[in-house]
Amino acid sequence: MADSKETQAYGVLYASPAASSITNAKTLNELLTPDIEFVRVQWLDLVNTIRFRVLPSAYFRKLLSQPGSRSGICIPKIVLGLVGLKSAPGFGAIGEYLYVPDLSSWRVCTYAPGHASVMGWFEEKTPLPRTGVLVDLCPRTLVARIIREAREKAGVSFLAGVESEFILLRPTVPGLPFQFVGDADWSCSAKTRTGTAEATVLEEIVRDLLAAGVEVQMYHAEAAPGQYEVITGPLPPLEAADTLVFTRETIYNVASKHGLRATFAPRLSSTSCGSGAHTHVSVHGPPTAARPSDEARAPTLTPTERSFVQGLLAHLPAVCAFTLPTSASYARMVDGIWSGGTYAAWGTDNREAPVRLCGPRGHHHFEVKCVDATASPHLALAAIFGAGLRGIVEGAPLLVHDCVKPVAEMSAEERAAVGLANPLRLPQTVADARRALAADETVRDVLGTNFVDTYLSVNETFEKYMESGSAQATVEKFVQYF
Repeated sequence: MADSKETQAYGVLYASPAASSITNAKTLNELLTPDIEFVRVQWLDLVNTIRFRVLPSAYFRKLLSQPGSRSGICIPKIVLGLVGLKSAPGFGAIGEYLYVPDLSSWRVCTYAPGHASVMGWFEEKTPLPRTGVLVDLCPRTLVARIIREAREKAGVSFLAGVESEFILLRPTVPGLPFQFVGDADWSCSAKTRTGTAEATVLEEIVRDLLAAGVEVQMYHAEAAPGQYEVITGPLPPLEAADTLVFTRETIYNVASKHGLRATFAPRLSSTSCGSGAHTHVSVHGPPTAARPSDEARAPTLTPTERSFVQGLLAHLPAVCAFTLPTSASYARMVDGIWSGGTYAAWGTDNREAPVRLCGPRGHHHFEVKCVDATASPHLALAAIFGAGLRGIVEGAPLLVHDCVKPVAEMSAEERAAVGLANPLRLPQTVADARRALAADETVRDVLGTNFVDTYLSVNETFEKYMESGSAQATVEKFVQYF
């Protein structure tokens, strides 16, 4: 057999940004088919709350068919600082945005007959002298800007796909133990017996996603009681984030239809595994010149990929403020439980590294494990790709070798040998993550100072909002919210 790169490849190869999974019909007449009665104009705020206004299809058509008028609905500016029924500092009763539907994000809500959903853009109602209608706090605008900068400054593009881990629960009484649906082990047949509630719910979730045009790669039983995982395929970042919102809504709604609760809360018990949103990302661009200075540290990665990893690792503590944005996030991110560990490192198929190298040479991607579903998909991807892009633009050499052993288990000599003599630790609390973000001038520059300062304020307000009288009460609140 010839020894070639072709013979080393395996699995489905996503070599370049995938074509959109959404129908190519983008005109209003093509989207508003007779079976669509309602349109959910949907957005995510800075604390990952899915919110929407429901418009009858006739009014939605009228709204988007006004000649000489910007199409959109008016939303109070407080929505991006709203935490429960309270507001973060700097937000109040005054001001409105125009929320403009983006028809490229249209999805038929297969879990809710007669409904479709659409994301949009927060815009200023009255253009400002310097920035026009642009709103720098808009999560989708932030992702779109980073994608554009990647193309213009480095000639690269990205893909992202996510593993959605969640737990199915029966209705529970506050203060009493959770009632899990399915209590067998990881990938066990016993956890998805035909005809059971869990098997019925999982199959309906996947059917609804497929019918909506979402690529589902697989689903399976996870390790914790009642825990399952649905894996969706890679897409360009903005579409990937929008699709993840749709995927979570599908999971929530199908479970609810069957009298169950689906929760993405990071960890319900210290004696079992947590739920993450492991995010698989890849970098695509033209071939670049060889860079011998760091090639030995990752010989199968291109110079562009090596710079991306270095940019991400160097700023991972700050990135965690977006990818692990709640106090509950840090109950999952500990060493020794295959959640990525607490050291800024990477490794080939190393599940104790926060960045795991996956896939064959020439078709690599990276699994970012320090992400959970309390994170806004748009903000998490903006931070991940923004940090990695800065590494690419600066041509940053990779400083850390492939970690073939968990860093937590390495001796001082072993750490020094892989470039971790003074390893960068990840935050241990959400307050640590906020401090790392506040101090990281590069991430501030990438995402924008106003955005970062506003996010820090909203995130701190949310942390206080989620605190309850006891550890169990706090977990229950996370189950209700996520």
